[in-house]
Amino acid sequence: MIFIISQAVIVQDNKVLMVRQRVQRGDIVWNFPGGGIEEGETLEDACIREVKEETGYEVRIISEMFFDEEKYTYRAEIISGTEGTDKSIKDNEDIIEIAWIPLSDLIKFDTYTRPIIDLL
Repeated sequence: MIFIISQAVIVQDNKVLMVRQRVQRGDIVWNFPGGGIEEGETLEDACIREVKEETGYEVRIISEMFFDEEKYTYRAEIISGTEGTDKSIKDNEDIIEIAWIPLSDLIKFDTYTRPIIDLL
């Protein structure tokens, strides 16, 4: 079974909202906020829920940016909320910090996130 991720790219003032987290392979990386789809959720609903849980922000999906077999990426914008991670959710224990990363700070983007940044 393929585990599908739904994630958001949120850009404001030439910065992108990202979460720094420990991933399954053991590395600590910067990722776009997002996560797995729960039963009965659409891809868009999962994206909106995951962004809220990981960053504290309510978002609205603007458009689909990119997808492959395992990951759907949406452009989104913040409509409300206060920055913070809901640590009561077990899956959020791997999140170390939330930050607005300048699009020009290419060292923060890896082989998973850089191609998405390049699409902007």
